[in-house]
Amino acid sequence: MEAAFAITLGVLCACGIYLLLCARVLPVILGITLFSYAINLFLLGMGRLSTGKPPVITPGAQYADPVPQALVLTAIVIGFAMTAFTVVLALRALAIDGSDHVDGRNDAAWDRGKALKNPFRIGKETRSE
Repeated sequence: MEAAFAITLGVLCACGIYLLLCARVLPVILGITLFSYAINLFLLGMGRLSTGKPPVITPGAQYADPVPQALVLTAIVIGFAMTAFTVVLALRALAIDGSDHVDGRNDAAWDRGKALKNPFRIGKETRSE
């Protein structure tokens, strides 16, 4: 179980970092979210990976530590608020700049060149023959 947990953490971290390196806003937001999920799972794993342990402390029984669980719950709430804020911020930047590029670069010339190379692109004007 620990190996599967470690592999899952590694995959989530790798995907999150890959998406953080993209040049568009939405993949960056998804990368931050995936990375925060990996951190939440890491914190949850700090409280021991165990099933069937009693939630109420009895004399001599092993129990799961509740502090990492409380930290994860708080991190989930903060992560959701941060994701909602960044989505609204990205939508506002898209409305102002007309581009969803991280640097605010407008790729209208590139889009026009690509549309001329591929006239049958969905959402673009097509040539009628």
